[in-house]
Amino acid sequence: MNRRVFLGLTVMCAAVWVAGCSEEPPAPPVMDVMNDMQALQEAAEAEALAKARAAAANAPAAGDDPMGSSGDVPQEGRFVVEFDTTVGSFTVEVDRSWAPIGADRFYKLVKDGYYDDAGFFRVVPNFMVQWGLAADPADTAKWDQSIMDDPVKQSNKRGYMTFAKTGAPNSRSTQVFVNYADNSFLDDQGFAPFGQVTKGMDVVSKISSAHGEEPDQGAATAEGNAYLKSTFPKLDYIKTARVIKDDQSNQPDAADGDTPEATAEPEATTEPEATPSPEAGVE
Repeated sequence: MNRRVFLGLTVMCAAVWVAGCSEEPPAPPVMDVMNDMQALQEAAEAEALAKARAAAANAPAAGDDPMGSSGDVPQEGRFVVEFDTTVGSFTVEVDRSWAPIGADRFYKLVKDGYYDDAGFFRVVPNFMVQWGLAADPADTAKWDQSIMDDPVKQSNKRGYMTFAKTGAPNSRSTQVFVNYADNSFLDDQGFAPFGQVTKGMDVVSKISSAHGEEPDQGAATAEGNAYLKSTFPKLDYIKTARVIKDDQSNQPDAADGDTPEATAEPEATTEPEATPSPEAGVE
């Protein structure tokens, strides 16, 4: 072979080899990237669901019946709970005889620390303030067990505390509300008060209503405070809720005949028209 031809072929081959090595590998298809991201998201959701289910499996039961019944909870007695919040403190006295099943569930939730850091996610002026979705969604899942209804023995007056529920029977679980006005129209709907604000009703009245009923209860149930704090910056929160007078301990009970201290009635309050009932979140 001619020497010049051989050298020419050698140079051409080298140039082709260098060019081939300098090419960048092709980018992965967009669909492959999207599929990988979706797989990661699904894995994270599956992990969160598994944690929630594991927490729910360890949920405490109300006696042998997870829904509770009038036969396995104390029928009498009083205890006092102090709520320390971002707007101040208020105190609730619970009379078990008013609604024994609801009172017992509330007692257990407070003793478990369930309401700590919980947001006041629904605040309707001249109607009520509602809370009871835990800061950590695993805690909400842990207590996702409904209790049986109590007969309504007290009226939903200003300052009285009641469990929220859906329109279905036996649908109370963790959400509670305090009446801002005389909401006696709730009595016939099965909302049974179990306690009363005896100190700090002025504090309860200051809880921010800036976001009204905007927070989505389904999202708050699934994401907890991560959702509320990132989306609704003006919400107020419970710092701690503690039993400060415990009728299940050795502390003395209130004297016979004592009743919760009456709270002042609001001036010129009117019953809201077509106000929705305090329903619990999506089950």
